This record gives sequence, structure tokens and C-alpha cells, in this order.
Amino acid sequence: MSSTRTHSTLVVLGAAALLTASAAVPQASAAGRTSTTLTWYDATAENIATAGASAQVTNSRTWAISWLAAARATRSVPAGVDRGTYQDAALAAAVHRALVTLVPSRTEQLDATFEQTLDAIPDGTAEESGVTAGERQADLVLASREGDGLDPTSVNAPYPVRPAAPGVWQPTPPAYAPAAQYGNRLAKPFLLKSPSQFRLGPPPALNSGRYAADLAEVRAYGAADSTARTAHQTETATFWLGSSLTLYTEPLRVALTRTNQGTAGQARLVALFHVALVDTQIATSDSKYAYERWRPVTAIRTGSIDPDPDWTPLHATPAHPDYPSGHNTYSGAAETVLSALSGPRTAPFRLTSPTAPGVTRTYTTWKQLSDENVDARVYSGIHTRSADEAGITLGTDTARYVLRNEKNLFAPR
Repeated sequence: MSSTRTHSTLVVLGAAALLTASAAVPQASAAGRTSTTLTWYDATAENIATAGASAQVTNSRTWAISWLAAARATRSVPAGVDRGTYQDAALAAAVHRALVTLVPSRTEQLDATFEQTLDAIPDGTAEESGVTAGERQADLVLASREGDGLDPTSVNAPYPVRPAAPGVWQPTPPAYAPAAQYGNRLAKPFLLKSPSQFRLGPPPALNSGRYAADLAEVRAYGAADSTARTAHQTETATFWLGSSLTLYTEPLRVALTRTNQGTAGQARLVALFHVALVDTQIATSDSKYAYERWRPVTAIRTGSIDPDPDWTPLHATPAHPDYPSGHNTYSGAAETVLSALSGPRTAPFRLTSPTAPGVTRTYTTWKQLSDENVDARVYSGIHTRSADEAGITLGTDTARYVLRNEKNLFAPR
């Protein structure tokens, strides 16, 4: 496949360049050569950021399908062909085939990147058989996930709000928008036996000391006009305000550049990360809508503990129940997968956030990201600490289950 092809400026120009091209993808400084794996990691990130779905879990599904296909395609190599050539071709073909199916508006850019990848791979049987394997695995995974309920319309299925009562979720100011993500709990997981498999126990009772302490903390530190919250705490809230999928794209890339597991191991890391995160988001909505716990703004304005009808959180409250925090279920799952597959510590890496322009933070463990997420949602005034800590637990439990049962993902097909 050595014919001359038209060069496109939108083709991947290097691992860092593609991420820089999209303001929606946070940046970190991490060393690493531009490999086929990184080229297609960056292509996945850039194309989803540019033309992805409106629902985060739908985009997580795109990642999971694409990289699960790549992991399966690179898992074994036929006898008599060059291993590296076969795996590079298989990974590129798998991710390309899945992405052009799931993000069709980016077909031209994806085709150009695919052609450039193949131009860099030696022609021959290894390349041809790798492409065939990658496309076959992508088709199989796509077929297995058809109708899984993770399209944006299904994700945001209508939710009948219960009458107002102490503790019961109600639409929140300023938009008073309808409930979002209710349909996640009706979707088909990748590995969980059911969305409710790791359903959390109930949140603290409204007459408990823990509930009173939670509410007092978010009232003091999460108010828009808080005098208790420090400038650094405000920065933390703003830094972690955006989409978890966006915020964790670069930490996963850092882990990817620092692994010595080879192409198949890299594909496995990305696949397991996103499979775990899809299942975590499904489990999150199950617990949220099982308990329907009101948000702090509703509790503080209308509850029985020193009601303040004018209290306003630092950041607008998302349109779904408090318990558990979705940002923290995501963090707990991400930390678990990254720690298991790349170790709990890493050399320092720098991270920026699209919601905090000009701010750069440095990390050496994945747990630091989780710890900041727990605090951030309190400082934003949109979650109680109980909801945040429960989120870490649910994400951790779900990810551990995925890791224990990964053989069911990678069985021969």
C-alpha cells in the first residue's frame, strides 16, 4: 500500500500536535515517541472532541468500542509474519473502522490518517492480514453493542420527577432543566451483570450528624460568595469543573507513553480504561436514580436546617441527583485502572484544564486526581462530601470487577 496519497493538514502530525489542535482536550507534558498507538490515541481524542456526541457516556462508548477492537486484533499474531507490522496495521484498522462508523462526519480526516499510517508500514502479508484482522474485530464489537441504549436520546430518557419532599431531587436553578442521564441505568453494560450490581447503600439520613456536617460544609465552602473558601480551593473547583472524559484524556495518555507493554498492552490499557468507565457511568445513574437525593442548593434553600432561600452555589448544579457524584465515580474507576496497569505512582506530569485557562498543575500519583475531585465538587457547591466519597467507592468497585473479568472481553472471536 505504497501509492502516493494526498497529504492533509488534518492528518496526525505527531502525538502532541493533535492534542494541541483541540482546545477541548487538556494538555500535559509527557515524553514519548510518536507510535501507531499514540497516533490513533490522539486521532480518537481529536475526532471525538471535534464531532463527538452530546452525551459523555456515548463518547466513552466510542472510545471503548474502538480500543476494545484494537486490543482484540493485536492480542495474537499469526505465525510467519512480522509482529510489529501486523500489530500496527491491526490497531490502526480497528480504530479507524470503528471511528468512521461512530463519528462519520470525520471520515475524510480519519481516512487520511489511516492512509498515512499504512504508508509508514512495510507492504506485504503482515500489513494485509493485520488490516483484515482489525476491521473484522471492529465489525464484531460494533455488532455486539448495537442497540445498547447508550445513544444520547436513550441516555436522556424522560424521568418523572417525584413531588417535592424532604430529600427528594427536584430540578435546580438557574435553568431548572429536566433530569439528565436517567437512561444510563437502563443501558447494557460491557461487563457488569446488571447496572445495579454495585448499587451503593443509602445516603446519610436527613436527621443524621453526617448529613448535618455535609450540609454545613457545602453551605460554607460551596457558596458563590463564600468567605471560607480560599483562592486555591476556588481554583480546584474550577479546574475539575469540565467533562471527566476530557479531563482524563491526558492522564491516560501519560500512562500510555510510559508503559513498556508494547502495542497489544497499550491497546489493552486504553480498552480496559474506557470499558470500566462506560460501566461506571451506567452504575452511577443506577444509584443516583435509586435514591433520588436532592442537591445541596435545594436542601439549603428549602430544607429544615437553617433554610436560606438566597443561597447560590459557586457553579451551576448539573441536572441529576446528588448521590453519588459522577465526577468521583469516574475518578475512582480511572484511578483503579491506571494504578493496576501502570502503577499507583508516576514521574511528575503537568496537566491543564479547559475550564481553568492559564492554570497548570503537577501530579505524581493517580490518587491525587481523585482527592482533588472529591474536594472540587464540595467547593463548587454542587455535591456533598458523602456523595463524593461514595462516588469513589462505586467507581473503584466497578473498575476492580472489570479488571478481574477482562478475560470475558478478550476471549477469541
